[in-house]
Amino acid sequence: MQWVQDPSQNNVDNLNNVRSEASRHFRNKKKEYLKAKIEDLETNSKIKNIRNLYRGNNNFKKAYQPRTNIVKDEKGDLFADSHSILARWREHFSQLLNVHGVDYVRQTETNTAEPLVLEPSAFEVELAIEKLKSHKSLGINQIPAEMINRTICSKIHKVIISIWSMKELTEEWKELIIVLIYKKGNKTDCSNHSGISLLPTTNKI
Repeated sequence: MQWVQDPSQNNVDNLNNVRSEASRHFRNKKKEYLKAKIEDLETNSKIKNIRNLYRGNNNFKKAYQPRTNIVKDEKGDLFADSHSILARWREHFSQLLNVHGVDYVRQTETNTAEPLVLEPSAFEVELAIEKLKSHKSLGINQIPAEMINRTICSKIHKVIISIWSMKELTEEWKELIIVLIYKKGNKTDCSNHSGISLLPTTNKI
């Protein structure tokens, strides 16, 4: 600001000194960051933590990937504000996931003899919890699968029995999060992304 207000030689020299100091500071910070990352890779290699070793090595190869949230509508116009972007993604997945054009569906009456199914036991819930895979994307409740263990198995079992008796799912279990996965091509084109649906962890049991 001093240089803008008064472009004298003294202020020019001060500006150059500040720029040099800032560049030196960021170079040192970058060296510290890379050193910490390399030490982290070495540690994971020694303790044979293959998952984190592969992930850290993969991040080094990819380097910095700039992220853009700008999207195009069907006419090709760009949206930059968050509300328009969210509305565009909602419109895209609404057209993609909802099937239209079925005018008539033949109704047939079927009579089935439903077998007697016993309510889920605590042992069955415990087995389902043990089958949950770790290190997966979090659902809408932000609870990782590895945090659900036998200590809360009885509480989850009570919730399941309550739903079983009422024959109605809770509203929270009906919600999901659609996460965007970029495939290839122009990132602003919605059709170049695929979506995966994340359910609450308790809904996967």
